[in-house]
Amino acid sequence: MLKVLGATCVLAMATTQVLAEPHRYEIDPTHTTIAFMVDHIGYADTLGVFLEFEGGFTYDMETKELSDVEITVKTASVESFNKARDDHVRNKDFLNVEAFPIMTFTAQGGTPQSETSGTVEGNLSLLDKTQPLVLDVTLNKAEKYPFGHSRFTLGISARGTVQRSAFGMTYAVDNGFVGDDVQLIIETEAMRVEE
Repeated sequence: MLKVLGATCVLAMATTQVLAEPHRYEIDPTHTTIAFMVDHIGYADTLGVFLEFEGGFTYDMETKELSDVEITVKTASVESFNKARDDHVRNKDFLNVEAFPIMTFTAQGGTPQSETSGTVEGNLSLLDKTQPLVLDVTLNKAEKYPFGHSRFTLGISARGTVQRSAFGMTYAVDNGFVGDDVQLIIETEAMRVEE
């Protein structure tokens, strides 16, 4: 009887491994927001977004294994709804977009905490420096899109915090005019790549 049970368990594990299959996903730029909030002199947070980006990742729905995450953002596409402020954010005090036009987040794994939540541990490259970045991620929905392209789609919310000074972006940190901690906000629909 024990031998039969053992064989059954092995067969079940083997079947699960066969069924588990990683798929490549690409973020949908028309249904993705990459935003940030940063404190302004203690009065209120200023909201900004990046308008140009691309990226994707590989994910296995059965095993929850994540790999090959790469999101690239064009830093000059920053928009905070104020031209003077945006021009300042693009210059050498902040993003220095002429010298460093691309910001990149990469990751090779994540840690599931429940069926729909977990963390993604990766690296953010900005201003020629690379620092670790952990994102708290929630899987909002995972099913075939109800119209249009009809591809299997993941709806994802992610949050994280970046310290500007870690990248050498120290302008207005010491006097407290602009916060050092920047809150990252990512809302995305990621479509399965059809082979």
